[in-house]
Amino acid sequence: MAEQVREIMTQPPYTVSPQTTLYETAVIMRDKGIGDVVVTENDTVLGVLTDRDIVVRCVADGTDCGTATAGGALSGRLSVVGPGDSIDEAVRVMREGAVRRLPVVDADRVVGVVSLGDLAEERDPSSVLASISRSRANI
Repeated sequence: MAEQVREIMTQPPYTVSPQTTLYETAVIMRDKGIGDVVVTENDTVLGVLTDRDIVVRCVADGTDCGTATAGGALSGRLSVVGPGDSIDEAVRVMREGAVRRLPVVDADRVVGVVSLGDLAEERDPSSVLASISRSRANI
């Protein structure tokens, strides 16, 4: 059983700058088959932007995704873990921050992402969430 975040994180993470338009971000997500990107500036993590964030915060409000930016769509709160942190610590941080994805940061540089699905696959591989997470066709 894995003990540290580095053992279950997804790497490398897909990143965009805060100036990347939501349209460009959505195209990256579609083309890569992913549901989130890490927004960074000069190797500093600003936040995680998900496909749901784009839909709920932007599209549903009538935002022009061709001009609105990834930086403007971030929630404003940021939670991170390190690659050497325990999986229990990642669970605690997710729970406290009410987040489903955490950037994994090493020496101020993003090196991966750990998701609720990653944790489910590690802790309870027979769970429905783990099964769904293994099916990349759902992204």
